[in-house]
Amino acid sequence: MNSDPDHAPLRDVARNPEATARYLADVQRVLLDIGRSLEDLALETRVHCRDTHVEGDRWYDAWMRAQPVERALKDVLKHVEGVTKGLEKSAFKRRAHDEAVANTARRRKEKELERKRKSAPLLQAAPSSPPQQAAPGQNSGYSAPASIYDLGDREPA
Repeated sequence: MNSDPDHAPLRDVARNPEATARYLADVQRVLLDIGRSLEDLALETRVHCRDTHVEGDRWYDAWMRAQPVERALKDVLKHVEGVTKGLEKSAFKRRAHDEAVANTARRRKEKELERKRKSAPLLQAAPSSPPQQAAPGQNSGYSAPASIYDLGDREPA
């Protein structure tokens, strides 16, 4: 045993997503075994309860008395199945949490760079030399036609 009063055995498991997944898989395995045992119990209980007849019973009285017991065991089996599915889902969520934490710093840096780029567009857009202007007699080919009807007058490039 650990002599540290603050030591919790599952604390180390909770800190590591792989250890958490292993632990939850072990618990799920145990619950699946319990579920199989409960299925066997439900079947045996069903057979016993439906075969228990009292003198003066009609043919369906034993079946009617067995229904609440069968329904209760069926509900328990549903809950065990839900818990096993929840354990699997929580293992995936735990891993996703660690990935989100790991990516948060990178995303924050990217957002900060984007914010700085948007707030200072003049610094990036200012070229080192002035833009070259086309000579007045030179047609660049982009400003000549004003509409689609002027395309016939356009000079080939």
